[in-house]
Amino acid sequence: MVEKNKESLETRVKSLPINIAEPAALGLFGLAVAALVLGAADLGWTSAEAKSLMIPWVLFFGATAQLIAGLMEFKRNNVFGSTVFTVYAMTMYSIALTLFITVFTDITFDINHYAFGLIAILIFTLIATAASIMTNKVLFSILICVDLAAIALIFHFLNGNSPEPAGLFLVATSALSFYAAAAILINTMAGRTIIPLGSPIWKP
Repeated sequence: MVEKNKESLETRVKSLPINIAEPAALGLFGLAVAALVLGAADLGWTSAEAKSLMIPWVLFFGATAQLIAGLMEFKRNNVFGSTVFTVYAMTMYSIALTLFITVFTDITFDINHYAFGLIAILIFTLIATAASIMTNKVLFSILICVDLAAIALIFHFLNGNSPEPAGLFLVATSALSFYAAAAILINTMAGRTIIPLGSPIWKP
């Protein structure tokens, strides 16, 4: 009898749903901070000699915050949020490590490797942009800005073009990400739409 009650209790406990908070605001805040730091450097708003100070912001906000958000989105069965946040987290870890190598080591390197990494991320971002038309207009706009920033950086590293266009698109990415994060946080807390994100461009 005791064993039966124990099994019944275990069955009821296992069947209880696990509520997971909306992680997108965290991921978007992380993206916003990292994009602002990186964009400011490309625009020349910060000293090129102090690039090492970019690493903590890219590592903790751009990478770790988005990784946490991505893993939580997997638990929520959100394939778009989980994939995008996790891939961008890995991208930010790669950027942070690249900064560390170029600033703190004497390793001989070919910056074209970085450019081809960005080409790979651009391909992913174009796919994510196509998928984002089924989410909302703000997320679509963020990904468009990331696309343009990646293209500008690729030309910068391969052809020696100015990094300023990339900086402008990264700052735009930051502004839109702050807006989206604020909207998700405030709308979720209020239980209704206060800050609009825009309807999907395409509803399949």
